[in-house]
Amino acid sequence: MAAILTSLRNTIIAGIVLTIIMVLFVTNVTGEALSFDHSYFAFFMRWLHVLSGVMWIGLLWYLNFVQIPNMPNIPDEQKPAIGKVIAPAVLFWFRWGAMATLVTGLILAGMNGYLMDAISLGLGENGTPKATAIGIGMWLGAIMWFNVWFVIWPNQQRALGLVEAEADVKAASARTAMLFSRTNTLLSVPMLYAMVSAQNIY
Repeated sequence: MAAILTSLRNTIIAGIVLTIIMVLFVTNVTGEALSFDHSYFAFFMRWLHVLSGVMWIGLLWYLNFVQIPNMPNIPDEQKPAIGKVIAPAVLFWFRWGAMATLVTGLILAGMNGYLMDAISLGLGENGTPKATAIGIGMWLGAIMWFNVWFVIWPNQQRALGLVEAEADVKAASARTAMLFSRTNTLLSVPMLYAMVSAQNIY
């Protein structure tokens, strides 16, 4: 067991294997055969969308609930470990989690036939309350994705010294990245509400 849990790669592989075993067990117990049709692949895409979203929002909340508030408490001599090792790794998974969430969400909306209704916030001729709710969630998510890739990441590169910048530019970039990260934290609350509520509107 230690060989699995001491390696992140092995842990993820074991999680996938466990998921397959669970699916086979549930299928066997319920007698419902797996049907690899459109509805299964739409469900599978929703699962990937949720997994990606957990990675993205989990890291967003880690940054805002743990790392940023505690940076002033870390001794100056220990801060380079955060800035040079932890933060770049967090930001890698953070931005690619955002990308995966956006892409899987758009694919899912397309597969389920509500992409255009959601983009138009359900205000078109065939609009529904569900399309309005999911559309609001999608637009908030898209704004958050934009902030990650085009505001937070470029500013963090300067703030962390991954890109050459003057000291005053680094300080300003760190503040901008923090403010937009807080903006995303703010938007994540109604975004998640919209996404979840859409699943309960018929």
